[in-house]
Amino acid sequence: MRIRGGRGTPDGGPAGAPAPGEGSGTAGAGDEASPPGRRSPRAGPLTSAWTRGAAAVLAGALPALAFPAPGLWWFAYLALVPWLLLIRTARSPRRAALDGWLGGIGFVVAVHHWLMPSLHVFIVLLAALLGLLWAPWGLLAARLLGGTPSAARGAAAVLVVPSGWLMIELVRSWEGLGGPWGLLGASQWEVGPALRLASVGGVWLVSLLVVAVSTGAVLLIADRAARTAAGALLVVCGLCVAAVAAWAPRPQSAGAVRIAVVQPGVVGGPGSVARRLDRGEELTRTLAGRDVDLVVWGESSIGAGAWQDPRTVRRLAELSRRVGADLLVNVDARQTDGSGRTGIFKSAVLVGPGGPTGDRYDKMRLVPFGEYVPARSLLGWATSVGRAAGEDRLRGDRQVVMALPDGAPGLRIGPLVCFETAFPDMSRRLVRDGAQVIVAQSATSTFQHSWAPAQHASLGALRAAENGRPTVHATLTGISAAYGPRGERVGRPLSTDASAAEVFELPLARGETLYGRFGDWPVYGALAVLAVLCAVEGARAFRKPVPGPR
Repeated sequence: MRIRGGRGTPDGGPAGAPAPGEGSGTAGAGDEASPPGRRSPRAGPLTSAWTRGAAAVLAGALPALAFPAPGLWWFAYLALVPWLLLIRTARSPRRAALDGWLGGIGFVVAVHHWLMPSLHVFIVLLAALLGLLWAPWGLLAARLLGGTPSAARGAAAVLVVPSGWLMIELVRSWEGLGGPWGLLGASQWEVGPALRLASVGGVWLVSLLVVAVSTGAVLLIADRAARTAAGALLVVCGLCVAAVAAWAPRPQSAGAVRIAVVQPGVVGGPGSVARRLDRGEELTRTLAGRDVDLVVWGESSIGAGAWQDPRTVRRLAELSRRVGADLLVNVDARQTDGSGRTGIFKSAVLVGPGGPTGDRYDKMRLVPFGEYVPARSLLGWATSVGRAAGEDRLRGDRQVVMALPDGAPGLRIGPLVCFETAFPDMSRRLVRDGAQVIVAQSATSTFQHSWAPAQHASLGALRAAENGRPTVHATLTGISAAYGPRGERVGRPLSTDASAAEVFELPLARGETLYGRFGDWPVYGALAVLAVLCAVEGARAFRKPVPGPR
């Protein structure tokens, strides 16, 4: 005689999951036998392990359409629905975890597909490794959404499933795993209410909202018993967003500043470093008489050979005098930092009429494989397969806030380099240290005809809204853009086919956002929700009777 557990009941796990002691133990991932006592499902396309696996990969890839360049921001609130509907039909925990993993692979490949020319085979390995983060999420979603969830379990799902997703975003935000690219909340970069939400809880709170709406939609579609609770929770989410939009503190006006961005455009072939410098100088000269307070060049705008030539510094100083403003250039060259280390640094350097002012920021968070090879002794062969760095760049050891001695006296800027704009904590630190404007220098010329430039530029809107400070995103080849302290777009962005200098008049702001004050509190809230779930499940396990011997 077998004693059934609570699986497959309204208070148990996913429908069709075998009770303890049931099942042959020999079924494959996609061909689990129907548990005794349950009617076998009709044969369908998803009964095949291969078909179901392909469906999971495709379902996981759908959220990529919400990001630029497709930019279907509204689709983010529905993009997870097919994936969650697939997971809830998993007939065993192993199948649910596999659906989560395969969907994670699809998500990583779709969001980072523009890396394929650089990583080649590594993109598959990277996706397979990072996709494992979604396996526990698959188990969690199947446990709460599977079967016939009660109203209480449906309500818990709207809290727990988004919290589990946020933990995935937190873990993969570690620089060693590639950084926080493709956070689901970042897809809402041009939606006013979402930007207001970001000022309260950062991009993390926006991600929670997006996944909560998808989870509620799954309950509305899949189960009649939980529809009332799901509908009520979706209404509560909408009311909360409306309340935040009306109540959250808004940045207070504090004047304006005129910042120019110099975008040379695509310059390739032999001597490209020198010709890019010449083009940058030519464009900068056109800014004379336009009353700018700062001129910003893109990442790696000055290469090794040019920076080692003393004439380059004299040219930059003369440009500063001619324009009447300091220049923030970016040097990618072998240098020695303040602690005596010598190597290749990517540095934001402020140059005034008398030459370099002494303000320099060395990039701290480097791009894996692009700027360094993790465990080079083991993975150094990657340089012969893709475009991995032949020599590791050195990291800076601190963030820097620069005060402009010329052009705009008293103005303090916080420089970031390249994908450091993807890290919410770095912008927040700069603002807490007194930065009035966040200035990002980037170069995405390697991915010029992909979605990467648009995705990268959009991050500036999130960082501006989170901190209540204007943000400038300056690139070598586009897209260059500027955003006001509420995340609103300012002026005309420079597209990837532009070679021009553009002046942005940015409104300055004072005051502190709630995110600036309290930081990543949604992450801690999600951790608390998962801790409560673990406590409840643990208590339930202790209360459950122990099955007797067969």
